[in-house]
Amino acid sequence: MEFIYTGIDKDSLKQKGRLEANNEKEVVEFLRSGNITPLSIRKVERRATTFLQFGRVNNSDIVLFTRQLSSMILTGLTLIESLNILKQQRNKPSMQVLVNDLIAQISEGTSLSDTLGQHKDVFSDVYIALIRAAEKGGLLDKVLVRLADNMEKSEDLRKRVKGAMFYPAIVISGVVIVIAVMNIFVIPQLGSLYENLNLELPGSTKIVLGISKLFTTFWPAALVLLIFSFIGFNRFKKTDPGIRALDKMKLNLPVLGSIINLSILDEITRTLSLLINSGASIIESLNITSNVANNYWYKKSIVSTSSLVEKGVSLSDALAHAKMFPPMLVQMVRVGESTGRIDESLLKISEYFERDLDVKVSTLTTAIEPILIIVLGVSVAFLILSVITPIYSLISQIQ
Repeated sequence: MEFIYTGIDKDSLKQKGRLEANNEKEVVEFLRSGNITPLSIRKVERRATTFLQFGRVNNSDIVLFTRQLSSMILTGLTLIESLNILKQQRNKPSMQVLVNDLIAQISEGTSLSDTLGQHKDVFSDVYIALIRAAEKGGLLDKVLVRLADNMEKSEDLRKRVKGAMFYPAIVISGVVIVIAVMNIFVIPQLGSLYENLNLELPGSTKIVLGISKLFTTFWPAALVLLIFSFIGFNRFKKTDPGIRALDKMKLNLPVLGSIINLSILDEITRTLSLLINSGASIIESLNITSNVANNYWYKKSIVSTSSLVEKGVSLSDALAHAKMFPPMLVQMVRVGESTGRIDESLLKISEYFERDLDVKVSTLTTAIEPILIIVLGVSVAFLILSVITPIYSLISQIQ
């Protein structure tokens, strides 16, 4: 359980804070051991169920919240005033609950970063670390603006990559459905007709009829196999070998692999630049950034880079040793080290990765349409010719 306490120390100064304990007695004993006389102790009511009742707070909600909060603080409003204004806006119920909780805890003396830390299901470790660094350096307004910009870019990046994948996913799904319907309902009827007529069937027709027979005769076994395969794959991808294998495969995919690599590098460099600019140490920034990599191999490389930097190796040499980062990134970091502006160098290289990613996504979107049309055309042509060829043969025999 968590308690909020207020007390007076030996210098007659008022002290406020939060403490994890089993009961109020333990809180009192802890305070007295620190020469603090307790004035009030209150148990914190957990609000997790409230979020379930009103729906989850998604990434778009947090991006908007951060942008609005940064704008208000820049105008000179205090944090509490800004949050009160946000509370009055017509946000979704889950955001109303979140903002109310932030106001309540900050009003009791809890810092913004500690308050956000109680909602790690909503705010990422990077977000909380940036706010904590901003509070220490008195740069909350500037960090919130950069954080909002960073989150908007990340959200836009995810939407662009998903948008590029949406069209091929729809087309491929449509083709699979059409082929399945034909194999289950259409081709078996034609197969029975050809069998009754004792026609000599070409090889392609025999293949199509054989596949159709598998669909209609062994579909229960196929369904069971599919279900078990799905369950097995879901379990495998959560294991360490599964995570390593799948993350490696994603990075080595033709065409898509380069897009995934660029999107991860863009996210890493932008986040690292933001953390260093906000006053966090390089080691702390690397450790936090490893959590946004979203890929086992990049995360491992960042952690090993952090270990080398901690031993006194320069950041550029540590990145080069990891062998996962392109030479251009290493060179830009080296330039940043020589000028004393690593954050600016990282920001510039992230902008380069973003531009390169835009080009690759646009190229993929443009090129994939004719490729899909060709694949779709060949598949449908093979299916239709395999079904119609015996009919033409029958007509020729009748004539």
